[in-house]
Amino acid sequence: MAETGTHRILGDETFMSADDLRSYMQEIEQSKLTKELSAMDRAEKAREELIKTLSQPVDLTPERLHQISENLRTKMRLAAQRGETEIMVMRFPNTLCSDKGRAINNAEDGWPDSLTGRPRQAYELWRDHLRAGHYKLKAMIIDWPNGMPGDVGFFLSWA
Repeated sequence: MAETGTHRILGDETFMSADDLRSYMQEIEQSKLTKELSAMDRAEKAREELIKTLSQPVDLTPERLHQISENLRTKMRLAAQRGETEIMVMRFPNTLCSDKGRAINNAEDGWPDSLTGRPRQAYELWRDHLRAGHYKLKAMIIDWPNGMPGDVGFFLSWA
């Protein structure tokens, strides 16, 4: 076996020293962390765009209301065919609640008053058009990043 610098050569295979192997492992770990940070940055930017979009109310023209109604009817019909009695109709970041979801998390009576933007519109659509048909709307925190309230889900049920 011949030696050259810190590497030992056996046939045509090169063996790294323990220091070289640790350095190589650190480079791999650093590369993984860089990729994860990049993915987290992209996810955070997408989340910021979502918040920006959902904070702006939709112009509820008769055509838009019809489109929303048809989409909802299709989802409800498919869920019913699967034997389900509830569907999630909206998911949004808790920052679209004036209290970051506290009232929803505590099931307080006035939780709808904390809603802003499109989540507020979704609640009003249920209140004005679906509640009379005995549909129920439930809001709950569905995500707990780092143990803190995260996204809110709206669930429409007919049970």
